Amino acid sequence: MSVAGGLECVVCVGCSRWAWKRLNYVGTYDSESWPLSSAAEFAPIPRACRAILGVYADDLADPSFAPSLDPSSIVKRVPYADTHRRCPPYLIYADRPHKELVLAIRGLSLTRNSDYMVLLDDGLGMQVLDGGFVHRGLLRAATWILDQEADTLRRLLQELGPDYKLVFAGHSLGSGIAALMTVIVVNNRDQFGGIPRSHIHGYAVAPARCMSLNLAIKYADVVTSVILQDDFLPRTTTPLQYIFGSIFCLPCLLFFACLRDTFISEKKKLSDPRRLYTPGRIYHIVERKLCRCGRLPPEVRTAIPVEGRFEHLVLSCNTTSDHAILWIEREAQKAADLMQESGEPTSPPQKQKMERIHSLEQEHRIALERAETLKIPHAVAPTEESSTESIASDNKSSNSGGKTKWDELTENLFTKSASGSLVLKKDILAKNGD
Repeated sequence: MSVAGGLECVVCVGCSRWAWKRLNYVGTYDSESWPLSSAAEFAPIPRACRAILGVYADDLADPSFAPSLDPSSIVKRVPYADTHRRCPPYLIYADRPHKELVLAIRGLSLTRNSDYMVLLDDGLGMQVLDGGFVHRGLLRAATWILDQEADTLRRLLQELGPDYKLVFAGHSLGSGIAALMTVIVVNNRDQFGGIPRSHIHGYAVAPARCMSLNLAIKYADVVTSVILQDDFLPRTTTPLQYIFGSIFCLPCLLFFACLRDTFISEKKKLSDPRRLYTPGRIYHIVERKLCRCGRLPPEVRTAIPVEGRFEHLVLSCNTTSDHAILWIEREAQKAADLMQESGEPTSPPQKQKMERIHSLEQEHRIALERAETLKIPHAVAPTEESSTESIASDNKSSNSGGKTKWDELTENLFTKSASGSLVLKKDILAKNGD
């Protein structure tokens, strides 16, 4: 056999081995070492999904899918006509039984150019927020919504009482907006009546990769990502506009993105400060396994991963169907019901609840320490993050402790028009996000 023939055999064997490993990679592997979630901590997630579904519904009094929200608890609905092409539609919902004030944002509409404009303005490596990089278009949308609704949210929180939590929830495109809104509000709690940090939470359902790894870990105590099995969006680093712009040739795009990422080392990924990641703590709903036909009873695994944060694309026929909010809501509710039926109470005793809170805080601290050990750019040390703040803030309100000021963000992103309204600046391309 000639040398050329031998090299050709080696290449063929190597490519075949790579293809075999990639085709046999299932979403279950991403979280196989994670612990299972408890029923109490997972219980708010199906409610967040239903709030997002309420934005998709044309008529809440006669919804095309169930369950729906109580129409009388809808404080405000903002359709496409009133968003001025700045963001997707959203609603504000007062969930009185669970003492939550929810701002829910829908995902991308393939028929709306305005949603594509948000995606196209990615500003990769240009927009800085609290020492990390974020998706610029999503940050603009988040800041615009807060500028429009801050007074409403502040007034409702005062009327509803101090026990109410402020919840941001979004799907797909809206997930990145909800996550960044949470970060901004956490750093500007004084503008929302000094609301405790533990009373603010963001749920990113089928999340877009919208922030650098240091921010994803730093805010893991207030931002939650929910991923169903093989969902493609949280796993690909391909810019969002390319993902949705080539939606009809998505398998080809995913294949080439998968091939490209094979040759990027984990160390290089972690050392890239401009690389964006799924935000916060991750809850992975698993319902299929390799060589098993059909769907299994869903189980939920959770962690704050540092290395391998959903970096591997899954070449599966379910990558797009697992992205649907309707299916995520059904599987999340099914998983919550199974956890409750297993014997664990939804509302655990106070001692057990405090032990779980301390366990989550310890896991967050370990993730922060691990990020610093791996020398991730701009990683925050646990002492700087003040991980005990979430418990202390239950007893007393605290002032804004973050570096990012909402007023500064608004000044950077917006300018006053002649009529006095705020409009987006066209020239926000300067370094450091100015």
